[in-house]
Amino acid sequence: MINNTLSSYTASIPSIDTELDLTVTGHKGIRELESTLSFSPSLPLSISGRQTWLVFAAAVFLVTVPVFIEAPIVRSLPSLSLALTAFWVWLSFTLMSRPATYVWGDLLLGFSWSWLAGAIYWGWLRWEPAWHLPVESIGLPFACWCLAKNWGKVGNWFYLGSLLGTILTDVYFYIADLMPYWRQIMIVDADVAPQILQNALIQVQTPWGQNWAIVLASVLLTVGVLPLIRKQRHWYAFSGAVLSTILVDSLFLLAAIAA
Repeated sequence: MINNTLSSYTASIPSIDTELDLTVTGHKGIRELESTLSFSPSLPLSISGRQTWLVFAAAVFLVTVPVFIEAPIVRSLPSLSLALTAFWVWLSFTLMSRPATYVWGDLLLGFSWSWLAGAIYWGWLRWEPAWHLPVESIGLPFACWCLAKNWGKVGNWFYLGSLLGTILTDVYFYIADLMPYWRQIMIVDADVAPQILQNALIQVQTPWGQNWAIVLASVLLTVGVLPLIRKQRHWYAFSGAVLSTILVDSLFLLAAIAA
């Protein structure tokens, strides 16, 4: 009986060792898998990097939308343009309700503030430049509150970048004394507008106008490029909004030259 007991005990030892080996091997496999997922530069990082640049491109596009798409709508149908803000907000929250499209809804929510400000100002207040910045800043309290709560970083940083570009552009208009031309072009007929643009262009081409254009463009370029070093989506949204201001201002300058 004793021999039988010892033999049965001895027979059980290999099974215990086998279980221990399997457990250790399993833990090692899990650690190796975690290490591979954490440090592999392949799929996850490439997707993240591609999406980051897509956010940048989308930010550039969304800054140009109010200028080239909203402006014609506002002039003829300001109430419709204002009502479209509700659609953008609804669409943004719809996209944010799905993990796969959350970042695009976030970006669109920030764009909604720019659209709302454009609808209000260019629809009813465009004759007075002094109201431009106060109206464009309509979403600033909301953006600051959201960022303090660490929520909606992509959209709110996009809005802040767009607002910064607007501020610097308006500052240049004040410094170069272009505000009188702004008022004139908003009240005259379309056939008179080219002459006003030519007069404004003469003002821009003075040494004072040229030097300040270089200074403010350099500020926009610096502020727009530096955040790209961080390689985060909300900074790319901010940079795209800031840098696209240079693009939009350049297009207006070319329009004035061609007038």
